[in-house]
Amino acid sequence: MPEETKKKSVTYADAGVDISEGDRTKGRIKFLAQKTFTRNVLGGIGGFGALYKLETGKWKNPVLVSSADGVGTKLKVAFEMGLHHTVGADLVNHCVNDIAVQGAKPLFFLDYFASGKLDPEVTESVVSGLAEACHANGCALIGGETAQMPGFYSDGEYDLAGFIVGAVDRDNLITGQAIKSGDVLIGFPSTGLHTNGYSLARKLMFDVAKYKYTQYVSAIKEKAGIALMKTHRSYLSVIQKLVTAGVTNGMAHITGGGITENLPRILPKGTAAQIEIGSWPVLPIFEHLRELGQVSEDEMMRTFNMGIGLIASIPAAKFTKAKALLDRAEEKFYVIGRVVKGERRVQYT
Repeated sequence: MPEETKKKSVTYADAGVDISEGDRTKGRIKFLAQKTFTRNVLGGIGGFGALYKLETGKWKNPVLVSSADGVGTKLKVAFEMGLHHTVGADLVNHCVNDIAVQGAKPLFFLDYFASGKLDPEVTESVVSGLAEACHANGCALIGGETAQMPGFYSDGEYDLAGFIVGAVDRDNLITGQAIKSGDVLIGFPSTGLHTNGYSLARKLMFDVAKYKYTQYVSAIKEKAGIALMKTHRSYLSVIQKLVTAGVTNGMAHITGGGITENLPRILPKGTAAQIEIGSWPVLPIFEHLRELGQVSEDEMMRTFNMGIGLIASIPAAKFTKAKALLDRAEEKFYVIGRVVKGERRVQYT
């Protein structure tokens, strides 16, 4: 074949996927995951499937509890701010809360990280946050997927999702079915928006108010972007205290849908939740978002957590014991309402 007619061999790198760079990046983050390993993790990072030994002797009748979630459009704020470390903790803590409210102890976690072009430093920062949060919550980061998808994500953007597995003895599983009329509802404060309501929050902050991400906003006494990057709180410690003491009939993690949509998920038939507006301090960021968009009370309550990230239903007869327990542990909480007779809905008073 004449020299001028020879065609260049096209590689995967020409299509935008650099396998060698991906391997180098995985090598950088491998040790971060290994630092979270417990004796139950079998093998290492890199196999087709991650292996975890379940110590059945710890439970008489073990039930596995799992959850999957993503960080959502909070990532858009992270991109603009160049802050990638805390989104890993956002993801882990969200998933931990989802299974902990059912009485489960976190065992292991897997992540999914996808970008158009792999940035080793950004990837390492995200995974570092994942690993630190896993370690803090006592679960192992045993694997995941790091995908390069050119043309699917814009430059500098990525998606992050995760999957968690925990375990609980069947006799100790908390479903909310024990909740009854007369129970006291207590709420535990959130750190901010956590990982929900960001599509509306970003529209109000950056489209309506036209704030810059680094702009100081006097109404909330901090920069706009920083206010939206507060890490999603893990409630594992306080949940375990309540469960161990046997003082809760059910717990709700207040995520997307706010109190309005999440609390009814644990209410048994014939019960409703009566929530007293004003019984807890609403964080300035929520008040400011309300003002920016003249957002209705109903819309706020079903979009944001409004400063309450976890609600526990406490039997009236055990409230004094629960209060003493939480006071000793210096856990801040608010009495925000009661369980009443009704049909699985939230009534605001």
